[in-house]
Amino acid sequence: MLNWLHKLPAHWQNQSPITYALRPVEWVYRLLILVRRLMYQWAWFKQTRVNALVIVVGNVVVGGGGKTPLCISLVQHLKSQGKNVAVISRGFGRQSQDLQAVNDLSLVSQVGDEPLLIHQKCGVPVVVSRNRVEAAQWVLQRYPSIEILVCDDGLQHLALHRDIEICVMDSSGIGNGRLLPAGPLREPWPRPVSLLLHTHRRSLPEGYESNRQLSDVAISSDGSQVPLNSLENQALEVVTGIAKPDAFIAMLKERHLFIQDSTALPDHDDFSKWSPHFPQCQLVCTEKDAIKLWARHPSALAIPLIFEPENNFWIELDSQIAARQRYH
Repeated sequence: MLNWLHKLPAHWQNQSPITYALRPVEWVYRLLILVRRLMYQWAWFKQTRVNALVIVVGNVVVGGGGKTPLCISLVQHLKSQGKNVAVISRGFGRQSQDLQAVNDLSLVSQVGDEPLLIHQKCGVPVVVSRNRVEAAQWVLQRYPSIEILVCDDGLQHLALHRDIEICVMDSSGIGNGRLLPAGPLREPWPRPVSLLLHTHRRSLPEGYESNRQLSDVAISSDGSQVPLNSLENQALEVVTGIAKPDAFIAMLKERHLFIQDSTALPDHDDFSKWSPHFPQCQLVCTEKDAIKLWARHPSALAIPLIFEPENNFWIELDSQIAARQRYH
C-alpha cells in the first residue's frame, strides 16, 4: 500500500487512469476543505488574532516549493529595514512534540532542520510548535517588541489570523490541477493570496519571479569558506535530504562541477542510515542537510543557495505591510 502511495506523485503532472480512479476520493476531500473554511468564516471555529502583523509563507501543493529560502530572505529584508521580526514554524521532522524555542544549542531532533537553519542564518527568535497560535502567543509574551511574525508554512492552518499570505510556486506549478490524492493540490487553485512568488521557473502567468543560484563559496563544518570554483577539478559525491534534489544537482552541473555520485534521500532525512559510496570524493550537500550531516561526516562541504525575489515583489510587499501596520 505504501509503495503504491509513494508512486502517486509521478501521476500528478498529467491525467491518467489512476488519477481518474481517485476522483471520488478527491471530491470528498474538496467537500471537507469547503466545510472547514465555512466553519472559520461563520466563526464556528475560532481564529485568533495576535498583537503583531502575521505573514504566512506557504504553498498549495504537496512538497517543498521554496518556502524556507523565502522565509530567510524575507526576514533578512525586514531586518534591514529595522523591523523586529520573529519566526514560528511547526518544525517538521522533529522527534519532540512540545513547544521549543530555537537556540544555538538546539538539536535538529528537538526543533527540526529548517527552523534551526532560519535561526542560524537570520539571528531572530524562532519558535516551533504544532499549534501556531500557541507559538505566536508564546514568542510575543517573551519578546513584546516583535512587530512582525513570519509563519514558515501554514497557509492551510487557519486558526491563526494572518494579515498577508505569500504563496510560493515552483516549476511544477499546480500539476494536473487536481486535489489530493488525484493531484498535488492541498486546496483548490486559484485561491485569493496577497502575493504569489515563483521560486524557480515561472509556471503560471501571474505572480512575481525570483532568482536562485549557488553561492560562490562552500562552507566547511568549522565555518571556513572554500571557493566553489576550486572544486571544479575534483570528483564530488552529492547527498541530499530535500524535497527537490534535482534542482540542486542541476545548479551544481551549471557551475561545471563533476558529480561522481549522487544520492537523494527523503526530505528531512537524518542521514543515520547513509554512508558515502565513494569516500575518496569530496562530499557536498545543501546548508539544510549540513546541519545534520556534519555530525557524522564533518568533511562535507555545504553549498548555500542565494535566493532573491525580483524587486517589484519587495515593493508590493512593503506597500502591503505599511498599509496593514496602520491598523495594528
